[in-house]
Amino acid sequence: MRPALTALLAILHREALRFLGQRGRFIAALVRPLVWLFVFAAGFRAALGLSIIPPYQTYIPYETYIVPGLCGMILLFNGMQSSLSLVYDREMGSMRLLLTSPLPRWWLLASKLMAGAAISVLQAYAFLAIAALYGIRAPAMGYLTVLPALFLSGLMLGALGLMLSSFIRQLENFAGVMNFVIFPMFFLSSALYPLWKMAEASPLLHDICAANPFTHAVELIRFALYGQLEPMALLWVLLALAIFGTVALWGYDPARGTLTRKG
Repeated sequence: MRPALTALLAILHREALRFLGQRGRFIAALVRPLVWLFVFAAGFRAALGLSIIPPYQTYIPYETYIVPGLCGMILLFNGMQSSLSLVYDREMGSMRLLLTSPLPRWWLLASKLMAGAAISVLQAYAFLAIAALYGIRAPAMGYLTVLPALFLSGLMLGALGLMLSSFIRQLENFAGVMNFVIFPMFFLSSALYPLWKMAEASPLLHDICAANPFTHAVELIRFALYGQLEPMALLWVLLALAIFGTVALWGYDPARGTLTRKG
């Protein structure tokens, strides 16, 4: 257990140093959701009105509704950014050194996931603090109960990025693929509008959004912020985490030559 814990702490320390050395990354992670919260929400409020759906007990402003979705946005972007660094490390050779250590490959990849998720959670809490200063507050206990939901969702979205990085060999290609994954996942979800609004527009669109793992991550966070558990969202997030993680582990199998091929 001691070598495994040492490896986890070393990877977490490395990710923390990388994060602290890239302050622009922290600012960029907060600018996107804050723009949605302060700018776009003002215009959408008039178009979408107010929401009264679980876990809310009464009518709420639109800004309150989108806060969990914007937390999910932070986790999604950071999960992809963390995986982008994996592609970079693989091209530079440091990834090869990491995965050739005597520790199990699954533990090394899991440690990378946990380190990335921890950084994502810190960014999400920074956003929640700014939202609270703006006047959008959850119940006090919700800031504690949301922690497991944020971490689990961060793991799932990080595993998605890890899976993509195992199949994409070049840094330039991965940066392009990120846009084809991030934006459809975000906009085809319940992050910005409830699923019943989608159903009014198109039943097919509603079904696509309901099948989107990001939707369930957002709903898990939404309910957790109000001290509630959404069992179906938890089940889907765990299932997606298991699938993405398994495929990523297979993708980083040395028998496939993932660490040596670049083109």
